[in-house]
Amino acid sequence: MKRYSLDSSQWLLLGAAVFIAILVGMALPVAAALLGDSMGRLMALPALFVLGALFIFNRRLLLLMIFLFRASGDIVLESTRVGSGGAVSLGLGAAINALIILIAFLFVVEKPKQLPRWLAAPWLVLLAVAAAGVLISPDRGAAIKIVLSLFSYFAVFVCAFYVARTPEDFRSMVKIMIASSIVPALYGVVSVGLYARGGLANFRLQSTFGHPNILAFYLTLVISLGLYVLKSSAFKIGQLSRVVFMGYLLGLFGLLLLTQTRSAWIACFMLFLLYGVMFERRYLIYLAILPLLAMLVPSVQERLMQLDSGNTVQTYAKLNSFAWRVYLWESGLKWMSPTHYLTGYGVESFPYYSQVFFPLAGKTKWGAHSVFVQWFFDTGLIGMLAYLSIFYMVLRKLMKLYQLDRLGAAILICTLVEYLVVSASDNLLSYLAFNWYFWLLLGMGCSVYINSEAYQQELAQRKTRRWHRATMPELRQPDTV
Repeated sequence: MKRYSLDSSQWLLLGAAVFIAILVGMALPVAAALLGDSMGRLMALPALFVLGALFIFNRRLLLLMIFLFRASGDIVLESTRVGSGGAVSLGLGAAINALIILIAFLFVVEKPKQLPRWLAAPWLVLLAVAAAGVLISPDRGAAIKIVLSLFSYFAVFVCAFYVARTPEDFRSMVKIMIASSIVPALYGVVSVGLYARGGLANFRLQSTFGHPNILAFYLTLVISLGLYVLKSSAFKIGQLSRVVFMGYLLGLFGLLLLTQTRSAWIACFMLFLLYGVMFERRYLIYLAILPLLAMLVPSVQERLMQLDSGNTVQTYAKLNSFAWRVYLWESGLKWMSPTHYLTGYGVESFPYYSQVFFPLAGKTKWGAHSVFVQWFFDTGLIGMLAYLSIFYMVLRKLMKLYQLDRLGAAILICTLVEYLVVSASDNLLSYLAFNWYFWLLLGMGCSVYINSEAYQQELAQRKTRRWHRATMPELRQPDTV
């Protein structure tokens, strides 16, 4: 018989495998004791091994799977948390966030030229400001959690430049993002059937997400992409598939109504209004009829009528949600000292100090329910300018994309504007799953333009102008007085 012998590298690999197996075997009893009898926690450990294997062998596939299933994961990931709760608890979601950040970092290390530095610069400034805000924060645990979320949003934005470089890549990613809504939609239908038998008046659908508002903004994003698929000539859809897909979008719109999130309704209305004005005027007729039909739904009617009452500040129970927000904002901004207008009080300081300045706080640490109010309170004018500069840079590129894809650029610009509008009245910055899809989409739009021939021509023209200005002194004078 032929005898086989192992070389030194194989012996080393075998020894490492045996050592890892021993460590895992020793750790499993301890992990089982810590995880308790929670099914979610017990499943988290093998899930980590699967994620680790995918990360080693195919990072791109892992990334696409995360984007496909992340919309379905809030409830599951929440059940895997281990710790004392709040900002210090960890779970499978934290591991996925770390993987996203690591994948983006490796993408940049391997191919740094694919990420434009001038687009990354505003993000880096914002992250630096946020990191500085952690140092002065009165609640560093919560502050670190928010900053890590910001890092993950930047990571997703970076990943878009590596997975969507061509219009074909863009369309493929749009399909994945729409497909990610299938499980939340099915779960939402089941939720309506199980928990709304007594009526829908006080029912707010949240499906697989942690809050109805997150589901609402996510559905608005998916509906926007659905409109793009239906109306773009780049998507080849058969007649039967088109009818089925339109029915699916109508179902998503029905689920959006059941979230009872008025700001998302307004955002969706803005989308179709823009589309009607720019592309098909008959949609303006639909928009005139649709609100009347929506008012026939008792829960929608009640939600809108609430804005007519409760505008006098007495107790929280007698205030409608908008009047309560305004009172909260006024209380926080009046309490701020002018010496903190520039740098703020530190990340997550608004909820911490809300028990001091907000008369209706009680024992609750209230978030600002406005990204702009809270970010100004937390990081001051410096943080606000850093935050808004990201949207400015992205908006400039999306406006350039308009010459290549009018419909796609219009929907992306509308999505960006909707995000800013909704940010004025909601804690949008902490909605992780929705922000991942949002920043992925905007990054994809920027990437497609930057990798287009039009952008290369634009760069060539800039180089030519710089060369002429360097060689012809008369061109150095300012163009305007």
